Amino acid sequence: MGDISVIPLIDEGLGNSAYLLDLDDGRALAVDVSRDLRTVYDAAQRRGLTVAFAADTHLHADFLTGAVQLGRAFGAQVLASASGNREYPHTGLADGDEVDLGGLRLRALATPGHTHEHMAYELLDGSRTLGVFTGGSLIVGSAARTDLVSPDRTEELARAQYRSLQRLARLDDDVSVWPTHGAGSFCSAPPGAERTSTIGTERATNTLLRAESEDAFVAQLLDSLGTFPPYFLRLGEINRRGPAAVEGDTLSALTAAEVARLVTAGAQVVDVRPLADFGAGHVPGSVSIPLRPVFATWLGWLIDADEPIVVVRNPDQDPAEIIWQARKVGYDQLAGELDGGLDAWTAADRPTGSIPVAGPEVLDGARVLDIRQGGEYQAGHVPGADSIELGALTAHAIDLPDEPLVVMCGHGERAMGAASLLARAGHQHVTVLAGGPDDWADTTGAPLETGR
Repeated sequence: MGDISVIPLIDEGLGNSAYLLDLDDGRALAVDVSRDLRTVYDAAQRRGLTVAFAADTHLHADFLTGAVQLGRAFGAQVLASASGNREYPHTGLADGDEVDLGGLRLRALATPGHTHEHMAYELLDGSRTLGVFTGGSLIVGSAARTDLVSPDRTEELARAQYRSLQRLARLDDDVSVWPTHGAGSFCSAPPGAERTSTIGTERATNTLLRAESEDAFVAQLLDSLGTFPPYFLRLGEINRRGPAAVEGDTLSALTAAEVARLVTAGAQVVDVRPLADFGAGHVPGSVSIPLRPVFATWLGWLIDADEPIVVVRNPDQDPAEIIWQARKVGYDQLAGELDGGLDAWTAADRPTGSIPVAGPEVLDGARVLDIRQGGEYQAGHVPGADSIELGALTAHAIDLPDEPLVVMCGHGERAMGAASLLARAGHQHVTVLAGGPDDWADTTGAPLETGR
């Protein structure tokens, strides 16, 4: 074959890349695609391709697989590790097994570490390896985390990850590296923004590959691990069983009275409007998660997966985007949306809440809560600011005294989410900082603190 066409399908919100490989005969191979298949369908349609093969490198923790749906919809042959014990139709592969793609071949490489059943796939043209889909084994500048299967297996899997990376590093320098996890993924901690690489580049620059020993590798990898959303612990098993089929991309219209009844029965209200809109007025008890690329992650981190969800949005926000971001992380329990948005709620004489948004001057003498990730806080924070990660705030909200508090993050969106959680827990004196630590430093001319 001539030049191959590997099309990256980047999910900025999850920090992941799926891939569509044009097999040059009207068919394609899809690798590590999520349940939100819109970009896959669009890329395939634009190129006149039918997805004939769908490969998963591992039982994903951060999204539900779309391979099952590709099998249902197109009859795609689903390829995955046999040791994953998946319960849906698929071709289970063991180390060294090969699949004929019609000229090109795919060779399975057992690469445990990120998960116990992790599989990388070499793409072969004759005897030559063109590239390798590395999933969560070798990634750009790093390797994916090994603590998602169970805490008592983390070190064992880190040692397996070392061996897997060493195996991949024996491939030729010019072999392309097509990883799934990348910058922005909670499955990994890479330093840069590049999505793909080569074996030669990684051998020369990846500090984990250059670790002087297995013990040094394990220590370095485990030291890089931060927190991750709790839904990561659920999705692997759903992916093993096979996600349910879903269809449609509209939200049922609910009156204000219906929303109120649902809330009384335990439903959660998720407000996806921009933070300023939420701050100006919202349904009491609702959680602010602005619709943006990282919406799915924070929905999965902050919202109970077992209770119905009611959405509040602005008319210019796409309901399909809300629905598919929710579905790709296993949130199918969308009861509907407040018909007419917040205007309909106020027109029905329902009470509203509000949370003020203020500039850096509001920090002067105030108690400040920084809800960014620990690594962000340590890299630079307002002097004296307390640190509680947004993902941990629900558990700590009840312990915080109900006194004037300014909540901050990097830009304001996560801070409003935190403020909404505090308000739901009964805190009545919360203000959100518009901006982040850099804005405060620019305004005051004072330096940020680093470290804990």
